[in-house]
Amino acid sequence: MSVKIKTVAKQLPKYSRATEEIIPFLDAWLEGQDERFIRKVKKIFEGAAVDKRYSIMDPIEVFTKTSFEERNDIYVREVIDLGEQVLKKALEKANWNPDDLDYIITVSCTGIMIPSLDAYLINKLKLRQDIVRLPVTEMGCAAGISGIIYAKNFLQANPGKRAAVVAIESPTATFQLDDFSMANIVSAAIFGDGAACVLLSSHEADEGPEILAEEMYHFYDNIHMMGFKLTNSGLQMVLDIEVPETIASHFPDIIHPFLEKNQLKIEDVDHLIFHPGGKKIVQTVENLFSDLGKNIFDTKEVLRLYGNMSSATVLYVLERIMDNNPAKGSKGLMLSFGPGFSAQRVLLQF
Repeated sequence: MSVKIKTVAKQLPKYSRATEEIIPFLDAWLEGQDERFIRKVKKIFEGAAVDKRYSIMDPIEVFTKTSFEERNDIYVREVIDLGEQVLKKALEKANWNPDDLDYIITVSCTGIMIPSLDAYLINKLKLRQDIVRLPVTEMGCAAGISGIIYAKNFLQANPGKRAAVVAIESPTATFQLDDFSMANIVSAAIFGDGAACVLLSSHEADEGPEILAEEMYHFYDNIHMMGFKLTNSGLQMVLDIEVPETIASHFPDIIHPFLEKNQLKIEDVDHLIFHPGGKKIVQTVENLFSDLGKNIFDTKEVLRLYGNMSSATVLYVLERIMDNNPAKGSKGLMLSFGPGFSAQRVLLQF
């Protein structure tokens, strides 16, 4: 049974600032710190390859000390609003009605809400009362592709059905005002907020890139590399400096066996739809593929324009690729990484 991606839509939060506009906020935040440390922090922001970041909060709110409860209340309110907007946008783009959906997956790891987002969307858009729902949390940046994998498996087992994957993240809501660690600073420099929605179908009449294969890859003994620590002040970023090197060391095992199972080599892949985890990870991936004549221009552009929006980011890359109308029969490889440590892969044929 063929499963296809019908469309992708994105929705950005209402607040945004260019990198140069954030520097004055850093000056106020870092007041009293060592001058060399202040210069280092500014250099990290200026060298992050991110021109602009979007946020569910005004920068003044981001740099104001609040309780975990207050920040999470903002997260819940804004995520529900962004979810409604992006799902409506995707349905309109596909010319589907809300009651056409049989399955809804919501993805987020940057806040806590029970009931989960999908319950709110069912009520707000009056989705069917028998719709199957699945909230995906705690998988970080990898979860956008994880959601696609779960949707694909459901649709493959249920011909003639349709699914939505809604990924919404707000890393700015996890910024820790009293934490001057490199993990908190680097994450603030590379991350931004955003939402995306992918619609998938096992209807014969629906068109779009076909999912040929999907697979997860789990690194052993690297649980410490990435994640969040739940503290009294919120979700505190865990981000090991060795992440890019660890990814590079596993890359051959992540890419080549997966393609070989599908009788392909990396040379046969026309579109690299990679999650832009940050400047160093992008450079690592680019170096690995430069000799093969492959580029990750769309990945770099998404990082530059929006920053790393965790699970939603790779879906922004997918939207850019699909909007360029790839040649029929061309192949695309989606790839993202997340806590665990893990990699998620999807092979597409346009």
